[in-house]
Amino acid sequence: GVFVFFLVSGYIIPASLERKGSVRGFWVSRVFRLYPLYIVVIALSLLAFKTGFGGIHGAQNTPKTWIYSVPFMMSNMLDGTNIPNVIWTLSFEMVFYLLLTALFTFRVHRHSGTYALAAAGGALALGGILTNSSLNHLHILGHETGDRRIAILADAGIVVGLALAVTGRARLRAVGVILAAGTGLTLLLFNTSYPGPCTGLVILALMFTGTMLYRAEQGQLAWKHALMIAGGVLVLALAAGLWHGPGGWTPGNLTQYRIQWITCLVLAGGTFALGMAVRHKRVPGWLAWLGLVSYSVYLLHPIILNAYRSIGPLRQPHPFPIQVLLAAGFLAVVLICSAATYYFVESPMQKYGHKLSRFLQARFGPDTIPAGPAVTAPDAPAIPAEPANLKGRGSNNGADVALPQGGRRSPGGDHGGRVPGGHPASVRE
Repeated sequence: GVFVFFLVSGYIIPASLERKGSVRGFWVSRVFRLYPLYIVVIALSLLAFKTGFGGIHGAQNTPKTWIYSVPFMMSNMLDGTNIPNVIWTLSFEMVFYLLLTALFTFRVHRHSGTYALAAAGGALALGGILTNSSLNHLHILGHETGDRRIAILADAGIVVGLALAVTGRARLRAVGVILAAGTGLTLLLFNTSYPGPCTGLVILALMFTGTMLYRAEQGQLAWKHALMIAGGVLVLALAAGLWHGPGGWTPGNLTQYRIQWITCLVLAGGTFALGMAVRHKRVPGWLAWLGLVSYSVYLLHPIILNAYRSIGPLRQPHPFPIQVLLAAGFLAVVLICSAATYYFVESPMQKYGHKLSRFLQARFGPDTIPAGPAVTAPDAPAIPAEPANLKGRGSNNGADVALPQGGRRSPGGDHGGRVPGGHPASVRE
């Protein structure tokens, strides 16, 4: 499921940035789409910990390190604690955003297939060399760098880089995106804690593969070339995981790991392919609604699950009919809470983000970067730049990106929708 999430992220996010053409507008939309609920779920996790209805996975033992890992959702790459535990995926999302911003700024963003193959090849070539959290344990002049120092330096690099990137001045923007993207890529390669640098590069390859398939959908790349590259990425990713094995797993679990690695990648590719195949079908209203609240479901469900586990009577063995009722009750609570956070947190903050983008554009002028003319593949029909809106979906809350009819936003979209078959993603319009 999580690999589908990264494929969907790569498919959706470039459309957002390229249609806006504005680095500043892109990052404003990211902040107002990602952070409000992110802050809420962190607060809820801390409250659950204090009241005995959940844990924070040891963050209480190193609170300063954890705090420094929070600002850019980089806890998974700054040796911080993932609170809640599912946010480790957001670290890779953030690196992808930084890289995409840099590539778009230099107008080399259309070579998605090359980047996908490079990342997958890097996983195969370097997966056995790169180690987890290696930057935190460097010794410079007899002193260990330490996780807190690395976190402070990383935060500073990204803050300064993004500040320069949104200035609108060409030279400062170029310096800024190099600094921010370079910081993110360095963390992914040399300081990833879970699931390790090899898998991190595979994740990056999957996101660029999603981007490449988006370009094929738009007629910028021949489908036969896109499918060949996608097949090459799959082969390299499979080989990387099978050769280098799992980080931190005991030898006794190696067979289990290999089965999981193969099935996860193959099923992720198949699920995404199925979603692409039915992308022109009508989307049922209830499924569209689930897409709207999927980001909330993704972040809230571990908190609710931990609370459930902390109630003694609920942990006892139960007859099967009672188990079914409990599962239905748990699902209902998750959906009700997710609906509440979507309508009262996510949706209003997205609207404020749009207002701020318009204000900044009026106050400082546009910072649009020309994306360059789209190149239509000679043997693939061009797809209109503005595909038809979805059928059977929720109301349009000021979204800037239209997907192919039947396609769906991932929870990163302004509506929280996703491509059919997609996993709750952290990509947001």
